[in-house]
Amino acid sequence: MHGRPNQGRGLSMKNIAVIFAGGAGSRMKSKDTPKQFLKVNDKEIIIYTLEHFQVHPGIDGIVVVCIAAWIDYLNGLIERYQLSKVSAVVPGGASGQLSIYAGLESALSLYGDQCIVLVHDGVRPLINQALISANITAVKAFGSSITTSPAIETVIRTKADQIEEVIDRSQCVLAKAPQSFYLADLHHTHQQALKDGITNEIDSATLMSRYGFKLHTIVGPSENIKITTPNDFYMFESLVNSLVLEGDETE
Repeated sequence: MHGRPNQGRGLSMKNIAVIFAGGAGSRMKSKDTPKQFLKVNDKEIIIYTLEHFQVHPGIDGIVVVCIAAWIDYLNGLIERYQLSKVSAVVPGGASGQLSIYAGLESALSLYGDQCIVLVHDGVRPLINQALISANITAVKAFGSSITTSPAIETVIRTKADQIEEVIDRSQCVLAKAPQSFYLADLHHTHQQALKDGITNEIDSATLMSRYGFKLHTIVGPSENIKITTPNDFYMFESLVNSLVLEGDETE
């Protein structure tokens, strides 16, 4: 199976973001507040993320997958920040894969399957407008777009605390987000995975690769980190406060 470029698909195809904000974030050690709702300069991390998609002229709609107990809180934030492109906030599932599937189901019911879908982490707020544009363009050309960053340290394969292989890092990249596809392709693959009893793949790229899709990669900004640990949070806070975010111009 292969990722399919835009052959015979409507020119008016919509671009939909599915934002995963369903994790509790135990590694953040933030007690009662999930990491996506931690604040920097009195604004929640999830709002920084959503605003990138809100202001991008090519994004037609946003579906957010959220921890069920925090949906009302998030809806209040969406109203406060006037995030008019958010069309649905839905509860997540028992795993990241099942949560993304819930978001895809919502997007499908709202927009139909003739869409491009950009799957993104709610706690990955350091994207920019150019990266969103590049994902949409790559899906149209190649059928998929997996955002990456180069491996900048030595990569090794180990077994029982022994180095078995030092891998050439020039041939390695780190998979990040957005990870983007035609909605019909991604939704169908999720359905097949559920039929096969697969419910906990780590991300969309891994799931699509498992089912034989050839995945196209693009390089994203180096600061496109996922805020998982306290160190990540402080790095994000520092970048916001020092105004060093690069390349956030709409293309």
